[in-house]
Amino acid sequence: MKHWIATLAAGMTAATLSAVPVTAQETIRATVIDGYPARALWVAEFTDFFIPEVDKRLAENGNYVMDWQESYGGSIVKPRGVLEGLELGLGDIGIVTTIFHSSKLPSQAIAAVTPFVSADARAVAQAVDEIAREFPAMQAEFAEQNQVYLATGVVLDSYQVFGKEPINSLSDMEGAKIAGAGMNLRYLEGIPGAAGVRGGLTDFYNMLQTGLVEDAMLWPEAAATFKIAEVAPYMLKADLGSVNSKTITVNQDYWDGLPDEVKGVLQEVAVLYRDHVAGIAMDRAAASEEAYVAAGGTIVEMSDEARAAWAASLPDIASEWAATVEDGPAMLAAYLGKLEAAGYTGVRDWSAQTN
Repeated sequence: MKHWIATLAAGMTAATLSAVPVTAQETIRATVIDGYPARALWVAEFTDFFIPEVDKRLAENGNYVMDWQESYGGSIVKPRGVLEGLELGLGDIGIVTTIFHSSKLPSQAIAAVTPFVSADARAVAQAVDEIAREFPAMQAEFAEQNQVYLATGVVLDSYQVFGKEPINSLSDMEGAKIAGAGMNLRYLEGIPGAAGVRGGLTDFYNMLQTGLVEDAMLWPEAAATFKIAEVAPYMLKADLGSVNSKTITVNQDYWDGLPDEVKGVLQEVAVLYRDHVAGIAMDRAAASEEAYVAAGGTIVEMSDEARAAWAASLPDIASEWAATVEDGPAMLAAYLGKLEAAGYTGVRDWSAQTN
């Protein structure tokens, strides 16, 4: 009798348990786009850091799992096409190279219009990202492009000048054609006869090789990655400064359909990615200069006096920028204040004309 009762109880327990609904794990597809190749620092770290970190955090609750589809190197969009591609829904998440979109994303030029201040990618990344969260105008620019801002990316320690011929001073760049991207072309306005030629990072090697330009402004890690020493074996270490050039964004329609848990994880990991990539950029800076020299490059360090003279020769690009951006003067003052608090004041006071 006892055996029969125990058997009946066990059967009822099993039946009861089987009747309890099991929450199914939901799979969420995400197409990630960037026009740059997978070997680019920020793309590689999206694959190796951002995606695994999101997966790890979602696995803690087990409610959702991501199905990542990564499309880089022009398979869906070119480097300049990420902003529009995300706006149109060609991708769900992407890394926008903001320097290509000064008219649509003017506030993103805040670090570029303040050269010669900080060559610390970590400080600049944090400062710009804090500005984006404190001043609604910056995120509103992405909203107008049907996108949600997640975080700023700084992938370079400092712009330097790379040349086909030796560069020892500003006078060596007089009359030269110099490749750049976005706002940094304005750094040439104080050099007599210098002509800026717009291009992207993936273009610079061919531009130098074919003689379209004599010099190019980029950073040592990129110079090592894209083998610039082969075509421009001379580097002027001018420390023009670190700038924000990448932003992780999400298509607004896609975002609206995401569960709150997934949104929260993406926002958290985006900030971690911001600091992770900036840290790598700084860690690789010295090693990249060594790699450049090992590949046949020569580095000449610009004196503090020459850097100050270059900065003084520029038009007041900071106040010009501030006058065209919503809350520009306040945004500029807050940004420079954050850098000063981090220990960076620069060789020119870019806030002087905004008061």
